[in-house]
Amino acid sequence: MDKRPGRRLRCAIYTRKSSEEGLDMEFNSLDAQREACEAYIASQKSEGWVATRDRYDDGGFSGGNLDRPGLKQLLADIDDGLIDVVVVYKIDRLSRALMDFSKLVEVFDRNGVTFVSVTQSFNTTTSMGRLTLNILLSFAQFEREVIGERIRDKVAASRKRGIWMGGYVPLGYDVQDRKLVINETEAASVRRIFDRFVELGSATMLAKELRREGFRSKQGTLIDKGYLYRVLRNRVYRGEAVHKGKAYPGEHDSIVTDKVWDQVDAILQGNRHARSSNSRMQTPAPLKGLIFTDTGAAMTPTATKKRGKLYRYYVSMDVIKNRATEDDSGGDQAPTRLPPGMVEDAIVTEVRRILQTPEVVTQVLAALKRDQVSEAEAIAALHDFNTLWAQLFPLEQARIIQLLVRRVTVTAAGLEVDIRREGVAGVIREMIAPRDMEAAE
Repeated sequence: MDKRPGRRLRCAIYTRKSSEEGLDMEFNSLDAQREACEAYIASQKSEGWVATRDRYDDGGFSGGNLDRPGLKQLLADIDDGLIDVVVVYKIDRLSRALMDFSKLVEVFDRNGVTFVSVTQSFNTTTSMGRLTLNILLSFAQFEREVIGERIRDKVAASRKRGIWMGGYVPLGYDVQDRKLVINETEAASVRRIFDRFVELGSATMLAKELRREGFRSKQGTLIDKGYLYRVLRNRVYRGEAVHKGKAYPGEHDSIVTDKVWDQVDAILQGNRHARSSNSRMQTPAPLKGLIFTDTGAAMTPTATKKRGKLYRYYVSMDVIKNRATEDDSGGDQAPTRLPPGMVEDAIVTEVRRILQTPEVVTQVLAALKRDQVSEAEAIAALHDFNTLWAQLFPLEQARIIQLLVRRVTVTAAGLEVDIRREGVAGVIREMIAPRDMEAAE
């Protein structure tokens, strides 16, 4: 430090407090720290020490890292040559982490800045001062880690007792006296999400339906499929408190019954296995489990690779198992091997034909009217099925075929398609959802 007579040493006072508690008081912890530092600087007036006017305060910031606005401004001013001495009440106000403090000392040394603690006398320009500093910092870091362990243990113990420990407040609840209490209006929406998911079995369809109705989260944003999954998997709604993957009985009331929760969980587990299986398939086989020969033998998807190209077929299990068929007389027999493109296109054509029949149109319009879908939209979707179908990804097409088709029978005369008419309205509802909803997923 330059101690030449008449040399003014610009002293920056840095203050910090880990929590925001008490900062709104007229005279708070930061003020107390600053007052002590100003008194110390005044005692060094004969040495030319002068406090700077700028304040470097970090109220409500942890000393475990360097991501603090006041500290960042202090370091910037040091690099600009505006500061000669950094004054703090205690060294742990500047940092509680030994590695972080060593970085700060490097900045101080590079700019010829001295670091002073009012309550702990040492000089960082000497080897003994650095040793003393490192010892003090080691104890400060130890203290911080012990405090962290205490907090984690307290949180774990509280969660095991079902106590809510703050943070994100889920839809359906409010916080009163640091406890979760049911918000009846929001709780009705949560129950509807669970009940409707049980009916539809698809988060995609439910998300589109809710977005069409303008359904919003607790934060006021339109919901998407990801938000729905978070709601459907949140065990808070079952009246439980979760800590590190383990659930404990909560002190708050549940919103959904165990029966509904188990139904939703079963659907989610089933969908997860289905997505896992589909992800392993290079190309979906939408008629798997649906297509049979007229003798009742299942036709399973198979594939062969020739010259680097993949060829797919639906092949009768009679052929695969080398079983004799009932009719070996040479008469007309149903095909035992079919290319998927041909048979799948034929299924889509047959589905479209059935969708145009008056009885199906009437059934669909009645179902969609209850969901506030206009008759014009529904009729347009029924007539424009091919266009809507072409906009879907192969896996989505496969899923919709599974929803629409109960059984396909291959005969010598052609294909016989049995449609699940009860699922038509749901599929049409999904396919006419606005495209902006699809983008949001």
